[in-house]
Parts: sequence; structure tokens; C-alpha cells
Amino acid sequence: MSAVNPITSSAPMTASAPMTASRRAWRRFKSNRRGYISLWVFSILFVLSLFAEVLCNDKPVLLHYEGEYYFPIAVSYAETTFGGDFETETDYLDPYIRDRLISGDNWAIYPLNPYRYDTINYFSDAPNPAAPSAENLLGTDDRGRDVLARLIYGFRLSVLFALVLTVIGTTFGILAGALQGYFGGRLDLFSQRVIEVWSSMPELYLLIIFASIFNPSVLLLIVLLSLFGWMGLADYVRAEFLRGRNMDYVTAARALGVSNRSIMLQHLLPNAMTPVITFLPFRISGAILALTSLDFLGLGVPPETPSLGELLAQGKENIEAWWLSISTFIVLVGTLMLLIFIGEALREALDPRRG
Repeated sequence: MSAVNPITSSAPMTASAPMTASRRAWRRFKSNRRGYISLWVFSILFVLSLFAEVLCNDKPVLLHYEGEYYFPIAVSYAETTFGGDFETETDYLDPYIRDRLISGDNWAIYPLNPYRYDTINYFSDAPNPAAPSAENLLGTDDRGRDVLARLIYGFRLSVLFALVLTVIGTTFGILAGALQGYFGGRLDLFSQRVIEVWSSMPELYLLIIFASIFNPSVLLLIVLLSLFGWMGLADYVRAEFLRGRNMDYVTAARALGVSNRSIMLQHLLPNAMTPVITFLPFRISGAILALTSLDFLGLGVPPETPSLGELLAQGKENIEAWWLSISTFIVLVGTLMLLIFIGEALREALDPRRG
């Protein structure tokens, strides 16, 4: 990527040149059909998973009973509201309640999959874990919870966890690498020794220790993994800043009295963003794998939280329940393949050797 000389370039030229380069990169990305289609498929699946409560829920979206409308998916109603005997919240999967809600002029609109990730199917005749059926399309786990609902909720949790972890790791990696590469000298030497010591820490042992001290949670995992997730990216950013800090346009900017902050943000950082953007899909896939592995080992999120790793662990404990392992394996491998294809397309699109 060619740098812009702050002495000879005007504001319109500075704004138009990156736009043209971005347009060329986007055209190269679209020309890679596999990566472009993967981006669309992954985006659609992720957006749909954000509405998991509407797609998979044990409460009706809309209910018409005795001439009045109710919204159970958003409001809790007691069973006595619909002619039941108890003051507790209505169990809309109870056959007695469902017969009253769907009779005469009464009707209810249920989600496509009438189970949440924590809904236990008490009314199934098959022992748990139950095989796929018309009632549970992908079967149930060893506690009677719907596998399809747990996959959708688990996919959303994994992607959101990976996005948060990637944003935090990328931010700290860019900051650390930029400071090391631009200022160099003692700061660079001291930072490199700190990174070498910190990277040699046994990450898995630390996770085991903290998991035994604190209650497992998503926030704890994000904090612990963020402490180690920035170092790899910092090396690439540091190398780009070391290469660009002595170029003519940076020297000219210093001679004009431009501040170090402006030089780093406006001139060096845009040229260092190529490895950052290229590695984003691979960092996301790595974070998803890390969460799945920790959940599989029992060191991740709490047991009641929907997780791909927890489903894989159930599949290991229940070998005869093939639907647990196969469905989770397909979701996990499919997600990682989509992200890898997107990353490969980004790498080719941002390659400066391609015209």
C-alpha cells in the first residue's frame, strides 16, 4: 500500500486514494466466490441467531384468549389467567394448557421451535437422551433439553464471545505493537522481554486455577483469554511500524511539526491494517475453538449455559446418542470453514501484489 506524502497531497486526494484502493480490494474479494458466499452465509446465520428467543422459545409469540391478546414471549402470565389452577407462571407446553389455548376462538402462535435452550421436555415418552423426532427435530440431550435450541443459542454465544475477544485482543495488540514499533529503543526492548515472559506463562494452568477460585462465567473467560490474546497480533503491527517509521513521508511529517499521535494514526496505522484485517476471521475462529475446548473440559461457562463444547462432552459421555456429536460437529466445523474461507478471501483481496 502506497503512503501519502503529507507535504504534496491535498485533502481531496488524501480522501479519494484510500477509497479507490478499498473499492479495488472489495472487487477482488467479490471475485473470490467461495469467500464472498461464505461471508453472506455466515452473516445470515449470525443475524438469525440474534433472534433465537423468537425462533426457539417455549412461550407463544402471540396469544388470543377469551377475546384478549397476550404476549407471553415478553410478559409473564400466571396459569390462572388461562383457566389453570396455579399462580405460578404458565407452562405453555403442558397439554392441559395447550388444549385450552387452542380451542374454539382461542389461538396461539408458537415459535418455529417451541423449546428454549433450557426447556426440559417432561411430556416426551422416550427416555433421555431421545433420538430425533417430529417433536424434537435433533433430539434431546441427557436432561431432556432440545438439541436444536441449544445449538442455535450456543452458536450465538460462541460467535458473540469470539467477537468480543477479538475486539479486545485486536485493540490491545494494535496499541502495544504501534508503541513498540514507532518509538523503538528501550521501550521496544523492555516490552519484548515482558511479552516473552508473559507468553511463557501456562495459560491452561492459570485457567484451571482461576476456575477453582471463582465461579465460571463468560466474563471471567473473556478477561483471562484477553490477557494472552493480543501478543500475536502485536508482533505484526510492531513490524509494520518499524518498517514505516523511517520512511520519507514520516520524516517529512516530523519536520513539519506533526505530532507523534497524528503520524501514528493517520499515516502509519492505515498501512499496518492489512495484517490486522486479514487475521480477523482466523482470530474469531480461534476464539470459538478456545471456548469450545474449555467447555468440553469443564473449564468454560456454567453448565446450564448453552455451549457447543458442553454438547460435545455430552456426546462423549453418551456414545449411543449419535445426534449429539454429529449435529454439534457439523455446526462447529461449518462455522470454522466459513470463517476460514472468509479469511482466505480477505488475504487475497488485500494482497498488494494483486493488481
